[in-house]
Amino acid sequence: MYKIYLFFTHGPRSEVTVLLSKLLVKLFIKNYQEVDNPTVRSQYGYLGGLVGIIANLVLFAVKLITGLTLNSIAFIGDAFNNLSDVLSSLVTILGFKLAAKPADEEHPFGHGRLEYIAGLIVAFLVILVGYELIKSSLERVFNPVTVNFSLPAFLIVILAILVKGWLFLFHRYLSKAINSQALTATSFDSLGDMISTSCIGISLVASLFTTWPLDAYVGIFVSGLILYSGIKLAKETISPLLCETPDQKIVEQIKRKVLKYDQIMGIHDLIVHSYGPGRYMASIHVEVSAKEDIIEIHELIDHIERQCAKDLDILLTIHMDPINTDCEEIKYLQEEIALILAEFPQVLSFHDFRIVGKGAKKNLIFDIVVQRSITPEEENLLSQAITKKVREKHPNYHCIISFDKDYSYSPS
Repeated sequence: MYKIYLFFTHGPRSEVTVLLSKLLVKLFIKNYQEVDNPTVRSQYGYLGGLVGIIANLVLFAVKLITGLTLNSIAFIGDAFNNLSDVLSSLVTILGFKLAAKPADEEHPFGHGRLEYIAGLIVAFLVILVGYELIKSSLERVFNPVTVNFSLPAFLIVILAILVKGWLFLFHRYLSKAINSQALTATSFDSLGDMISTSCIGISLVASLFTTWPLDAYVGIFVSGLILYSGIKLAKETISPLLCETPDQKIVEQIKRKVLKYDQIMGIHDLIVHSYGPGRYMASIHVEVSAKEDIIEIHELIDHIERQCAKDLDILLTIHMDPINTDCEEIKYLQEEIALILAEFPQVLSFHDFRIVGKGAKKNLIFDIVVQRSITPEEENLLSQAITKKVREKHPNYHCIISFDKDYSYSPS
């Protein structure tokens, strides 16, 4: 299947398809370059679904007529498989239409995640195609069917393979343009159909040389690959519904936007929530000098939040952490703690450093950032090891350590 994938995604075929896809996009989608615009994004989905409906209805009619004329169960079955693909395209259109609905009282953050659900439904349809193909292939193994070569039938098979191959590349082009899991699932649905139709073509050609059911064994192998693709697609479409790690491009954009102001000394605890493609809500902690005027800092934070909403289309909430920049004791011990923490690779960074208490015994209070994969037992051991190191160098200080998990980066 990978070789077939390369065959259709590289070389002249792919280039011609890209040119044709661009032409269709330019003809039917106004402002097609504004892929972050929800309206434009929906139009990409509608175009993909509509083209799929038209192509599959044509294939259904041609295959059904051919199957009835030749009295071929294989052709009739493949025809109704194309009819079921019309449902996939309808699901894609419906998913984009519902995802574009504005927020309401019951769904204050919109309906964007419905696009993921549409992709999940199509992924299940891909799995269903794989299941039906492996079932029919096994039936052919145990109950071989005599196949007679027919030139008209073979030409119809070639036509269907070319159409399905083009649909695969077309939907793949659209999915990459707007980063859509739903259209990715639709593209692989077309790829699976193309391969299953190829099995019919193999059986027709093989019938000229042997009565051995070669298409059945090829079908078993191919159906396994289709099932694998369907399960992989389902996993990928479920992932954003379960609040996956945010796109690193979004993370870096937020950080650059916040840190470009001189008054912001540091950031931490960035959390990004996705409510559908291009619909984000985030929160972040910013460190500012305790000497700054609180009114001015509040106005700056409001300004940053407005700029993120305007430039990044992200609803950002900022929490302010004042930092004491005048105390020499804090400066010295913060540098000391930084050196100690550098000995522990599990520690990504630390923040909110402060000293509480008077006299000979004082508490060093700070948060350390660790990867999400660290367990509570590992946190406890790490806290003990850091405390021991600090006490060895500074016996008059006791550490109070809090752990923060890094939710902005993937542990891989």
